[in-house]
This record gives sequence, C-alpha cells and structure tokens, in this order.
Amino acid sequence: MDVYEAVSSRRAVRSFTDEPVPRETLERVLSAAVWAPSGSNLQPWHTYMVTGAPLAEIKKRAGERLALGDPWDAPEYEMYPPKLKSPYRERRFAFGEQRYGALGIAREDLEARQRAAAANWDCFGAPAALFCYIDKDMGSPQWADVGMYLQTVMLLLRAEGLHSCAQMAWAKCRKTVAEVLSPPDGLVLFCGMSIGFEDVAAGDARIGRAPLEETVTFVDGL
Repeated sequence: MDVYEAVSSRRAVRSFTDEPVPRETLERVLSAAVWAPSGSNLQPWHTYMVTGAPLAEIKKRAGERLALGDPWDAPEYEMYPPKLKSPYRERRFAFGEQRYGALGIAREDLEARQRAAAANWDCFGAPAALFCYIDKDMGSPQWADVGMYLQTVMLLLRAEGLHSCAQMAWAKCRKTVAEVLSPPDGLVLFCGMSIGFEDVAAGDARIGRAPLEETVTFVDGL
C-alpha cells in the first residue's frame, strides 16, 4: 500500500472484529512511528498499547461507570472552542448528521444517539487500544507534534491492513484508564485509539471533507 492509498483509505472505523492483532505488528508500527516529526526532537508523546485482560478491564470499568450514571471526568484540556464560528460549526453539525444518519438514527432521537456513543467505551469492539498522553507542561507546538505522531501511527496501521479510530472521548474517562495503566503524575490523557480489523459487514460510513478551495490557498503568481 503506497502512502496515497494509506491516506485515502484511513478513516474513523467504529466497528471492529474481535480478531487479535499480532503483537509483532503493533511493535512494527510503533517502532516506525517514532520517526514522526517533533520540534527539537522532543518526542512529547507517551504511549500505552493495551490488549488482552488490561484492555478488557478498562472497558469493563468504563461500562460500569456508564451504567451507574457516574459523571465523566472533567477533561484536562478544551476539546472544542465553546463557541465554534463558521465554517467549523457547520462542519461539526454535518458530521453529526452523516454519522448518525448512516446508523439510521434521527437527530431528535437522543436515546439512540447516546447508545451509539456508548460504544466508545467498548472501543467499538476492537481488540487493541492505544492511549496517548502528553506532559502537562508542554505547549501548543508539542500538542501538534502528538497529532503528527498519531497520524503517523494511523497511516502505518493502514499499511498493515488495520484500521483505527482516534477517540478524545477517553479524556472524559481518564481516571478509569489511569486506574489500570498507572501513568506517572504530570501526564495528560489526550486520547485513546481503537485498533483492529474492520467489521466490513457493519458498513461504516466515511465522512466527507470540505472542497480543496475552502481550506487551501495557492499563491503561485499565476
């Protein structure tokens, strides 16, 4: 698979089979991902790759919190600006319409939407999950580095025939994740990432992108 195919075929998959992902495959991906760019080579990511019993325990505890109606943890960073302006507001609205529309869930059916969102805590059935932390003392450029690292991981997973779904939602369940992983003090959980083989029978929808002219300006003198 060349890089263009990896980029064009990567998407947030929310339906996985339970087929295990070989440890050597995950090691190969993460060994290559360390070459992602980072300013002054800080490499500010702290990664936990979780499978088997530890992942099952995280899923179980998160599911129990959901069932009990426990309030989620306050994220340690702002996921979205409180007042999204145009065109970002419209793009987020369109995402919801496409995502839940593909599942046959009406916008006003809040209960069905909540059930669909609850699948986050089972990693959408994936047998592997990555949890990515960053030191709380890092600044915006280092958060950008972490994003490039995660994108590199996701593209390498595609090269291995795997799919993924990055989930900021796990930041709202950070204390539960920490109970199992015991990360050092001072780390902020940025996101989780579900990893595995796609359940093609589920028919996950691909969310569209804005036209090139909306996001790119060519300055070439022509």
